[in-house]
Amino acid sequence: MPVGRRTRSLLGRAAAGVLAVQALACTVNPATGGRQFVLMTEAQEIQLGRDADRDIVAEMGLYPDEDLQNYVKDLGARLAQASERPHLPWTFRVLDDPLINAFALPGGYIYVTRGILAYLDSEAELVGVLGHEIGHVTARHSVSRISRAQLAQLGLGVGMILAPELQPYVGLASTSLELLFLKFSRDDERQADALGVRYMARLGYDPARLAGVMEMLSRVTSEGAGPRGPEWLATHPNPENREKLILDLAARTPVPQTPPLVGREEFLRRLEGLVFGDNPREGFFEGRTFHHPDLAFSVDFPEGWRTANAKRAVQALSPQQDALLLVTLARESSPRAAVAAFLGREGMVGGAIAEGSLNGLPSARARFRATTAERTLEGEVVAVEHRGARLLVVAYAVASAWDGRQGVLRAAQGSVRPLTEARYLQVSPARLKILAVPRSESLSALLQREGASSRLAAVRALNRLEGDPVLPAGFLLKIPVGGLEGRP
Repeated sequence: MPVGRRTRSLLGRAAAGVLAVQALACTVNPATGGRQFVLMTEAQEIQLGRDADRDIVAEMGLYPDEDLQNYVKDLGARLAQASERPHLPWTFRVLDDPLINAFALPGGYIYVTRGILAYLDSEAELVGVLGHEIGHVTARHSVSRISRAQLAQLGLGVGMILAPELQPYVGLASTSLELLFLKFSRDDERQADALGVRYMARLGYDPARLAGVMEMLSRVTSEGAGPRGPEWLATHPNPENREKLILDLAARTPVPQTPPLVGREEFLRRLEGLVFGDNPREGFFEGRTFHHPDLAFSVDFPEGWRTANAKRAVQALSPQQDALLLVTLARESSPRAAVAAFLGREGMVGGAIAEGSLNGLPSARARFRATTAERTLEGEVVAVEHRGARLLVVAYAVASAWDGRQGVLRAAQGSVRPLTEARYLQVSPARLKILAVPRSESLSALLQREGASSRLAAVRALNRLEGDPVLPAGFLLKIPVGGLEGRP
């Protein structure tokens, strides 16, 4: 198809603009010394991270242990000061999430989960994880990848790749999702490993210990021993021979301290009482029934639907992916006000609000129709007053599927009820016990004596043990105790 003069002119101007942007955006990276393509100022980078941080903290929650938070913050701050960008507003957080994960946002926002802390074996390993994530920030890996994605859309009339969009699930804002799941390249990972080794050594830690983190991630992945697998590997691809590459780097990196710092005992002692795995106080499933001890309610979800329990909501998706049920908390002061606020959202057309009682609880409900850019949704919203809180139970489906789904959805909404059984209300999470082995004995014998034989696989994974080893006296062993598995 021939290209006209005006089209050639437009393409020429677009190409010239791209070249101009590239020329302006090629900078020298302070951490690597290499030239790098970025379309974002440092101030914009910091603001991007700050905005996303609010969403991530709201969605995932901070682990409620001030001492542990300060411990990680202090280690991170020391590492950051040893980096090439010490002036950033560095922020280090422990997230209340059972998944094995650590990640960084632009501008100096670094996160580790309580899930990954449970599987680390020393302070040096934690320093390695923090140093690796700091390396992603100092090398501006996220900023560079975002910039390249933005450049790819020049000429398509798309000015922002991170514009907020309506999400089918309750979750992070679109920008935060983009940042959280932005995948790094293998080269990015190798570079972050090298920078992590550099920062560890500058503080006197044994940089070879970072290889132990990679070994742990590989093991937990292959054995399926962790809580739903290490999320770290989803966004941090694991190159071949990564452990060997780290060990080679560590061997060539001088450490200004002999012997290098490891800090196993100090670190493990700080894990005493750490919540391990999912916290049932925040809700758990028993079959298709969801119990929430802290809020003291139960609800029956449709049979065969895919369920997920997050900080802000518990939800279920139909097998055909055309209908959704979610339960969340409303901020309004009454069921009627909660329903009215829901119906007042943009694109929503609501019916009359009917007030009444649901299983002895004050309630309000209304039908609604919502129109998005892609489809029309039909649904019903119910708000229930219980123990000073308002539960919002939203059921909806694509318009063509509503008639076939409304029966099971309304039955689920109608099942919201007070939770009264003590065995559910009194459930507690599993926590790590740090045990100094009193005498030399086999792992199986020790666990039998501790009443934890059923957790042999978890103890092996947490402590990187094989088979049934004989443990020496004084060895510090991580053992999960209590929780649903320990419930009578």
